[in-house]
Amino acid sequence: MMQILKFTDAGFTEAFRKIEQRAEEIPEGIEQTVKDILADVRLRGDVALFELTARFDRLQLDATSVEVTTAEIEAAVTRVSAESFAALELAAQRIADFHRKQKQETWLSTDEADVLVGQLVRPLERVGIYVPGGKASYPSSVLMNAVPAKVAGVSEVIMTVPMPDGVIDPHVLAAAEIAGVDRIFKLGGAQAIAALAFGTESVPKVDKITGPGNIFVATAKRLVFGQVDIDMIAGPSEILVINDGSGNAAHIAADLLSQAEHDELASAVLVTSCETMATAVQAEVEKQLRQLSRETIARQSIENYSAIILAKDLDEAITFSNRIAPEHLELAVDDPFTILPQIRHAGAIFMGHHTPEAAGDYLAGPNHTLPTGGTARFFSPLSLDDFVKKSSIVSFSQAGLQRLGKEIVHIAELEGLDAHAKSVSVRLK
Repeated sequence: MMQILKFTDAGFTEAFRKIEQRAEEIPEGIEQTVKDILADVRLRGDVALFELTARFDRLQLDATSVEVTTAEIEAAVTRVSAESFAALELAAQRIADFHRKQKQETWLSTDEADVLVGQLVRPLERVGIYVPGGKASYPSSVLMNAVPAKVAGVSEVIMTVPMPDGVIDPHVLAAAEIAGVDRIFKLGGAQAIAALAFGTESVPKVDKITGPGNIFVATAKRLVFGQVDIDMIAGPSEILVINDGSGNAAHIAADLLSQAEHDELASAVLVTSCETMATAVQAEVEKQLRQLSRETIARQSIENYSAIILAKDLDEAITFSNRIAPEHLELAVDDPFTILPQIRHAGAIFMGHHTPEAAGDYLAGPNHTLPTGGTARFFSPLSLDDFVKKSSIVSFSQAGLQRLGKEIVHIAELEGLDAHAKSVSVRLK
């Protein structure tokens, strides 16, 4: 049964600390295992990559079979229904439309007649996207990572996806085809991250790696950061729902369970000012749990890392939400736009009783790759900015350097950098 807590409960702090810290510690041995895998692939390239894939995914690969062929993609697409293909196409279109609005252009400032400054915006050349293939299949992750990269103008999008026993959901390959992924490799786990980060004989080195994965993948991404860029270190999924007593308990329960079914460490929290709603949602969660195909996973999440919290009013609920900085925040209230200005930290905000979080997961348009574990305080959702880089532009005319050179020299001398100072002063004579 989902626990009901009050902020005034003696054990509240301890009970909620368990939820907040559920993913902070990496289980013993995982980091060393990942380090060994990274080092092995870096040293032995394809040989290590194929050995690890055989061990973990029971799939025998070589240089001729590691990459998904055009024929394999076409065969997968034929297994996808017209209805499913159309839904994926609609999602891709909406994701592209949203991310185009984020596009930044190169700009130059002519505020000064003798000095020009600006910013050059260029897409990354090659990006690797990791698509999970373990407990569930995620064609939506393909779209959310590949479509913004293509909108940004990335020259080559490389995708890796594990294929245990050689099996893959055809919808994942169909989504890759729709999104315009350039190359797909039958690789998963830390070894796939290593291949993308360092390059092997078969897999090209990329500039950035995006996409979610299990703890081995997340650890690998953290360890290769600096060798390549990454999007973020994503933890277990989470949702926080703020409620004022309005709405339908069955809807709120369904939204909580939509996160709980992700994995056993997922967290689903309702903060409501209405005790009647709290008990109604508690009953609905239990009722709906029994109807889920992933009941075992969702039940562990609900019983171990989820809660219904009774707040005295909406202000207390909002203050708590801002402290948590949730990945997904639902404002299940009568007038969500009234309280929106008070929301300071959240990965994505879902407004009102008719906006379930799942709408954002698949089709709304904004990216579903979001900061977790409180990192929404300083991280943003995956966006077009993740697939571009910016260079500063500086151009002084002779008059401009004469006008500002004295101060440049002065600051350089303050720092004791004589050569810096001389590189300017020699031009002022």
